[in-house]
Amino acid sequence: MRHHAGPTTSGQTTSGPTTSGSTTSGTADASALHQPILEWYDEHARDLPWRGEDASPWSVMVSEFMLQQTPVARVLPVHAVWLERWPTPTDLAAEPSGEAVRAWGRLGYPRRALRLHAAATTIVDRHDGQVPREYAELVALPGVGDYTASAIASFAFGRRHVVLDTNVRRVFARTMAGVEFPARSITRAERDLATALLPDESTAAAWAVAVMELGALVCTATTPACERCPVSDRCAWRLAGHPAYDGPPRPTQAWAGTDRQVRGRLMAVLRESDVPVHRSSLEAAWPETEQRERCLAGLLRDGLAVRTGGGTYALP
Repeated sequence: MRHHAGPTTSGQTTSGPTTSGSTTSGTADASALHQPILEWYDEHARDLPWRGEDASPWSVMVSEFMLQQTPVARVLPVHAVWLERWPTPTDLAAEPSGEAVRAWGRLGYPRRALRLHAAATTIVDRHDGQVPREYAELVALPGVGDYTASAIASFAFGRRHVVLDTNVRRVFARTMAGVEFPARSITRAERDLATALLPDESTAAAWAVAVMELGALVCTATTPACERCPVSDRCAWRLAGHPAYDGPPRPTQAWAGTDRQVRGRLMAVLRESDVPVHRSSLEAAWPETEQRERCLAGLLRDGLAVRTGGGTYALP
């Protein structure tokens, strides 16, 4: 069974609030969704290095950090290089945090690299270099919130947890609630629904990754392929005629001219040099003084850059 996501365990509870009764709405019910989605996943799942029997918990953890706000296609080559260089948390923790930032490359949001390095250090200090399998221990690691802890516990260790990422939330909103998109942030009702849909320990981890894959490949944000969906005949949104989203405006991310772009330019200069770079190199990367200085100050404050003296800067 390709959807196997790790060893299953008995008696594992879900993370977050739970409910004793089903809160499902629309036309589908839990038992009607499980089999077709799991069978679809067995046939159509992408072969990704952090999935499958030979994927280490550390590989899963690295992927979860990298996949935050970053597409799979961009993560794949960086993940491969990262695991080759640092196959265990101990390997990463032994190097300066700046090397993690350098290896992060152009994935964006490089503070994730610092947090992953800090998490690796904590794993070495508190867990003998082994990624912990319990949700409470995972969520206590630097940079690990509810979603990431649930995902690691589920995908690396087969634990039974609610795993709610953007793709999963969209699938549930459409199939169960009959709306095009979920709320901007996770609601109690949404978590209760996900809990009610969670199958037993033997298939909970597979279910979590299968729904995520369905949202990534079929039930996409802009061009959902309902004709290829294994539960289209049960989807409340499709049966209602695909009503358009009528909630608050959905945020869009600008790039050109933003502080994010400036920070990226400055970080690129620092990453590409093995020695401290002079301020003049940063000035050449972004000539507008006020914005550049603001962004450089932010990088220093976030620990992504350090001042080395004499007007020079480097990775930490």
